[in-house]
Amino acid sequence: MTFFTSLTGLNAAQNELAALSNNIANVGTSGFKKSRVEFGDIVTRSATQAANRVNGAGVAVAAVKQQFAQGGTATSSNALDLSIGGQGFFLVKGGGDAADSLALSRNGAFSVDADRWVVDNEGRRLQVLPVTSDGSPTAVGLSALQALRLPLTSGEPVATTAVRFTANLPATAPIPSAAFARDNPASYNGATSTRIYDASGNASTATLYYRRIPSPLGDSNKYWEVHAFLGDAPLAPDTGPNPHILTFDAAGVLTDPVAPVGFSGGFSISHADSTTQPEPFAVTFTEQDGYAPGRLEGVGVDLAGVVRASFSNGESFAIAKLALGNVANPQGLKQNGNVSWTLAPSSGPLLVGEGGQDGFGNIASGSLERSNVDLTEELVGLISAQRNFQANARAIDTASTLLQTIIQLRS
Repeated sequence: MTFFTSLTGLNAAQNELAALSNNIANVGTSGFKKSRVEFGDIVTRSATQAANRVNGAGVAVAAVKQQFAQGGTATSSNALDLSIGGQGFFLVKGGGDAADSLALSRNGAFSVDADRWVVDNEGRRLQVLPVTSDGSPTAVGLSALQALRLPLTSGEPVATTAVRFTANLPATAPIPSAAFARDNPASYNGATSTRIYDASGNASTATLYYRRIPSPLGDSNKYWEVHAFLGDAPLAPDTGPNPHILTFDAAGVLTDPVAPVGFSGGFSISHADSTTQPEPFAVTFTEQDGYAPGRLEGVGVDLAGVVRASFSNGESFAIAKLALGNVANPQGLKQNGNVSWTLAPSSGPLLVGEGGQDGFGNIASGSLERSNVDLTEELVGLISAQRNFQANARAIDTASTLLQTIIQLRS
């Protein structure tokens, strides 16, 4: 019987060594939760045996429980590296055929895949709640969960309908002798350009070439031709001469046309407030009223878990709010590996909440939760478990010696 009692001690010490070794091996794993082996003594007795004469029959592993104490944090330059300060788990789901495989995780190292889904290092998609543009959830609970996908653009495109240039055309500019040609700078006095957008948000370049032309005999006004192009295609004014003519009085003030003029590109061009003064050619103001959808430029997550996106057109708004999960008994969760768990009957039902509310912790962006393993404590425990193993092995050796002595006495 002594052999079997000591054997249970060897098995128990071996289990503890395995748990401690696993803790030490994962000291650098983000979000890892250490395990603790709990033991219980074994007692065998019968109904007729005296209560005060029962010997123990060894030790058994009662449970291997993970300890969900908070780990330290390490800063990161990635806005999608997230950590939870307090209770709660990130919720992730597999994609494709595993879309219903909900898991709980404390490893907040997320990234963006080729389809713009925010995923963990196993490709599982981070779950969020839908929100209004100011970050208020529009639905809550397990049924409201959806995978976080970063938008590529923001807003609807608007086609350009009006363009305005304010320029000074030099009053002393010479009259070019060469016929106008875009590729011959000697055939015009100045040029300017701006971006133009079509109804789909596609951009092209509108370029205007300014060329001084002679004034009729006895006319004190000054005249300039404007040759307009959209890309390489020439533009013609809807009304008036082609090329477009600007007329300035003797004081250098624009007198015709004073209103915007429509062009064949589908937009109008205005030269309001332009002048011709004895100063160099200069375009002092340019504007157009079209724009393309904004391109995604940045993503951030606040303490409450609201995910905000900023775009190249200056827009910035909330796109989702991180959903956190928790259970009544985290130690009852089933371990999946990679610092994630799934629900089990012993864990209790899943509770879905928001960061900073209803007992859930705050969410920090640009940081990762480190392992909660204390290396010094684990090394001390490792020495203790080794001593326990050696002691039980010694007990077996002693029992063997005693048995050998008895055998020798009988012989």
